[in-house]
Amino acid sequence: MADERWIAGPTDDRVDEMAQKYVDLSHPRLGTEAVACTDDFFAPMHRMLSPEPAIFIEDKYDDHGKWMDGWESRRKRIPGHDWCLIRLGVAGTIRAIDIDTSHFTGNFPPEASVEAFSGPEQPADDAQGVELVPRMTLQGNSHHLVEVESDQVWHWLRLNIFPDGGVARLRVFGEIHKDWEVVSADEQVDLAAQLNGGVAVAWNDAHYGVPANMIAPGKGVNMGDGWETARRRVPGNDWSILKLGHRGAVEKILVDTAFFKGNYPDRCSIRAIALDDDANLDQIGEDSASWPLLLDEQRLSADSEHEFEPLTHDPVTHIRLDIFPDGGVSRLRLFGKKR
Repeated sequence: MADERWIAGPTDDRVDEMAQKYVDLSHPRLGTEAVACTDDFFAPMHRMLSPEPAIFIEDKYDDHGKWMDGWESRRKRIPGHDWCLIRLGVAGTIRAIDIDTSHFTGNFPPEASVEAFSGPEQPADDAQGVELVPRMTLQGNSHHLVEVESDQVWHWLRLNIFPDGGVARLRVFGEIHKDWEVVSADEQVDLAAQLNGGVAVAWNDAHYGVPANMIAPGKGVNMGDGWETARRRVPGNDWSILKLGHRGAVEKILVDTAFFKGNYPDRCSIRAIALDDDANLDQIGEDSASWPLLLDEQRLSADSEHEFEPLTHDPVTHIRLDIFPDGGVSRLRLFGKKR
């Protein structure tokens, strides 16, 4: 019987909610990779981690048969089942997993499960991990979103499929674990970076791209790899709120509008505050409008990096980026020291 946490069918809205709330730990830009599998004859295992939604090309074939956008093993003629081992690029706590069989109809696995392992060493092929997703029934051409109740930090995942078949995408939604004990108080780091545990917690609009993109690793790759709001037709301005990976003093601010040429914000400002761990965040959107200024209103330009000095070096835990009146920001960097 399927696990009661299983949500079958087209759950794109739920998957989108998880993608906005958490980091996709399976994203290759974090360094995540598929490192081993029993078989990937029809479609290579690394394709299952592609960040783009799976596609189907009706007339596309390769030397092994029908081209499929995902991981697909051959039809199994011996006992056992197929599996794929995934090394997370950054260790993290997992909150939900989506096993996506989009476009796999007569070749999806009837069942699947997911095991997790901790520690830097690659687990042996016959090692038994902690079962985060119990063996469950799958459907073809569907999302299967399973919420995970565990606060443990994981480094490896093994997707088991029974007995064989194809999975279009595996998404692993969670929170990055950063060991701040190894960071010196004198070391300047990006306090908001996703890799350092920074997360987007609230925003008023994310029509074209979510705020979490602003704190992703590296430079933006295109206009879709940033935070962009819809065109504002009413008074006011757009905003987003980030929680820093660690309480710290911001010493340098970088606002990058790469790729945003006809749709960059005219101006921006940043407010910041230090909140307790148990602070009630239900009203954070409204409350943040009166937080102290970290950066007063500054002009922005198209497709450019802008470096600013903050107004204060007081320790903060949360920041609010206001853009006037709307538009897109590719990356936001808040360099400083933990406090």
